[in-house]
Amino acid sequence: MSVKSYHKGSNMTETEFIKCADSVMKRIESAIDASEADIDCEIIGGGVLELEFENGSKIIVNRQGATQEVWVAAKSGGFHFRWKDGEWRDTRDDSELFSALRKLVALQAGITITFD
Repeated sequence: MSVKSYHKGSNMTETEFIKCADSVMKRIESAIDASEADIDCEIIGGGVLELEFENGSKIIVNRQGATQEVWVAAKSGGFHFRWKDGEWRDTRDDSELFSALRKLVALQAGITITFD
């Protein structure tokens, strides 16, 4: 099921959420691979994606089934994203997940990654 198939206000089943969150992980992994940047990217069991940069720092992206959120842990803090209006949006400032992740990677590792 495509991420775009969810509509504003619809609740996902647990299975739909896992598929949707896993597609986020795959999109991130594909963008990292396509960038040819020196980033170790590994999907770990249980819906966890670890990005390790040349400087030794990491960004962790993981799915939280109980809240149906995607969480991002970076040097600058922790961020929670919830499906809203057809996009993953930060629960505090409403920023979009992939835009926020691009900024976090640039801030933490000095690398520009496009997640299109």
